[in-house]
Parts: sequence; structure tokens; C-alpha cells
Amino acid sequence: MCLAVPAKIKAIHNDMAEVEISGVTYEASLMLTPKARVGDYVILHAGFAIQILDPKEARETLKIWDRIAKIEAKGKEK
Repeated sequence: MCLAVPAKIKAIHNDMAEVEISGVTYEASLMLTPKARVGDYVILHAGFAIQILDPKEARETLKIWDRIAKIEAKGKEK
């Protein structure tokens, strides 16, 4: 199973981006999304930005991930 996660681009250096997911910063290649700009949300998979996302869709997806994480954390408390 593959997992692709929305990330927000914070900075771009050549074809590499500094992206943020839930407060954690990662480095990602923009080779597959050369039109991506700072402030865009991208789908990140295996270190590559593979698609530029609509900002509203990205924020809604991140809210769902946050809910899943909270439910999982509650389950581990028991």
C-alpha cells in the first residue's frame, strides 16, 4: 500500500523544496511538479511532490488526517 500526504511548500531551492507536514519539515523533489511554488500544497510520496493540490482540498484532507491521529492516540491510551 502506498501513502501520499499533502504538504505545504515553505521554500524552494533549485528543484528541491522544503515542505511542512503537521509542523515537521521535510525535503522533497519538485522534478515531477516544476510549476509548484512557495505556498502551494502538494501531494508528497517517497520524497517527491507528485501533484499540486487545491488549497481547500489540501486543508480538508489534513483535517481528516488529524482526526485519524487523535482517534488512534485515544485507542493507545486504553
